Amino acid sequence: MMRTMFKRTFAGAMLMGLLIPLLAACGGQAEPQVIRETVVVRETVEPQIIEQTVIVEAPTAEEGATEEGAEEPAASTESYTTPHPILDDLRVRQAIAYCADRSEVAKSVYSFLDDEQREELLMDTFLPKTHWAAAGEDDGITVYPFDPEQGQALLDEAGWTLDEGDTVRMNEAGEPLTLKFTTTNAQFRQTWAAVFEQQLLDNCGIQIIRTHAPGSWWFGGTTGLQRRDFELGAFAWVGETDPKGQTLYACNQIPLPSNSWEGQNYMGWCNETASQAIIAANNTLDRDERIAQYQIFQQEFTKDMPSLPMFNRLEVAAASGNVENYNPDPTEYYTKNIYEWTLTDGGDTVVLGMTQEPASMFTQNESAAVQRIAAYLIGNFGHQGFAFTAADYDYQALALTELPSIENGGAALEAVEVNAGDMVWSVDGDAVELADGVEVINADGETVAFEGDAITMNQLSVTFEYQEGITWEDGEPLKAADFELGNAIECDPEAGTISLQICNSRQEIEYVSDNSYTITYLPGVQWPEYSVYSLYAYPSHQELSDGRTLADVPADEWSSLPEIAEAPLSLGPYRLVEWEKGQRMVFEANPNYYGGEPAIQNVIIQFFEDTNQAVAQLLTGDVDVLGRETLGAGPEVEAVLQEAEEGTDLQVFTLASPTWEHVDINLFTK
Repeated sequence: MMRTMFKRTFAGAMLMGLLIPLLAACGGQAEPQVIRETVVVRETVEPQIIEQTVIVEAPTAEEGATEEGAEEPAASTESYTTPHPILDDLRVRQAIAYCADRSEVAKSVYSFLDDEQREELLMDTFLPKTHWAAAGEDDGITVYPFDPEQGQALLDEAGWTLDEGDTVRMNEAGEPLTLKFTTTNAQFRQTWAAVFEQQLLDNCGIQIIRTHAPGSWWFGGTTGLQRRDFELGAFAWVGETDPKGQTLYACNQIPLPSNSWEGQNYMGWCNETASQAIIAANNTLDRDERIAQYQIFQQEFTKDMPSLPMFNRLEVAAASGNVENYNPDPTEYYTKNIYEWTLTDGGDTVVLGMTQEPASMFTQNESAAVQRIAAYLIGNFGHQGFAFTAADYDYQALALTELPSIENGGAALEAVEVNAGDMVWSVDGDAVELADGVEVINADGETVAFEGDAITMNQLSVTFEYQEGITWEDGEPLKAADFELGNAIECDPEAGTISLQICNSRQEIEYVSDNSYTITYLPGVQWPEYSVYSLYAYPSHQELSDGRTLADVPADEWSSLPEIAEAPLSLGPYRLVEWEKGQRMVFEANPNYYGGEPAIQNVIIQFFEDTNQAVAQLLTGDVDVLGRETLGAGPEVEAVLQEAEEGTDLQVFTLASPTWEHVDINLFTK
């Protein structure tokens, strides 16, 4: 089992020594999403804003912004097909990496960490170092330690020299080595970008002119990143258990006017070897083959340096020393193993503190981390937290007997013949009727267009088998009808489901028994995460206050149904017995939990107005646990760390989040 967590746990005077994507929805297939600055991070170091810094407002239409849907003027030469006069040179890109002391950059926003902890935040590729697909130096990737002498030598070789007494390098034509750096106006980025800027100037004579733009412009659909309006651009991706990456780095994912600016390869980087590898890694179900392809990709990515990974964001969690087996994780919610927690003083109640309250317990309509933390107590009705867990950048079975795979016989890949009129999965990721011109991936992994003759395609089927003896909190056994209802609601747009892509990719579902079902996908579907695309389950037998059973309720009523939104039946270790809005949620041990009786009988989620209040209650012992979603990484963290350093019976965990800051390098100009 791999771990991305680096811990410093303080319990008394003993020093023992980091999160989930901001929210990776279960079963989602979208690429990691750009973080839009919704969290204000208060820093301990004032940002250094120098005269070259420009703070801008969103541009007006006259200044270059294009209204949604407006037609752009035609151009004789397509934008961003001209190599950048400076950044097209690999030596310059590599020099930028060598000249940046990324540990010191991280220190500017996380000054309370020691050197070792900051090193753990640094990344060499687009994956955290402990990810199952991450490649290391032994795997042939190029690493860029802080080495300004190496950076200076590369710049000299590239024709950018620094005369005695000058601070900025020049080329033979007398042009300065000056680059525009664009990012958001969030205080967090103003802080670390100022340090990055000064480092490149002091260490290597590279002049950076910063622009801090509103997130609405930087992440807009017709501005900023999407229109590749930058030279150096900083933002963050939210990583996931599955690496994905195809829309970020493949050659056919470069936004251009000719493709209506579609794709997320904002650098314009096209390395055919890397592109083929990232596509191959996302089109095979063999993990060993995926690892091999991701390794090839990372070798090319680090060699070409189209994007400089800066650091994982930091988040911190804390718990009383009285709580045993509390184990926050980078890719899972901390209540994942709450049934294993114990209290050293023999108590029977644990209090979790939160500054945000779930809007609903209906998972289809509520995706906040606080909802998931609470939902894990009652089983979450189907996917992550009940059927499986996603700890340590990987998946493990919970209610499932095992994760189905081709290797263990739980999944099968069969070559089938398809003809005109058959429903298939297209290369664009859509369920379509096979007709002339429709492009699909055949059984040999080739993209082909249908021209009337039969095509042989791969068809995936997956069988999910659950442990015996699983019951609802009222003692009613889990049964096939519950999975049927779960699938009906999950795949009904009236229930509020954000994406129906997974649902649309299924050809049929066979309910083999009350605790087993087989999903057969359309020919061409090759979900790399097929082993965790299980069904939701809802108690089809549950009688409602109006006399109906849950199975009789139309999907459009579910979000307002009290039995779903406020008091759902539990499949997990606890059941929800009281919800005093704005104050607390109370859970009791579920006597019918299939995993046995948890050691802690009662769990209370207490809501607070702000983090300072929650921290104060933690330090007085009135709260036992503050998760990373509450504690964050602001000044309150320093108070907790200081308290722990002074010998308080407190456990503090510093977590390297899968959310990672990076600087993209645009290889082309308008």
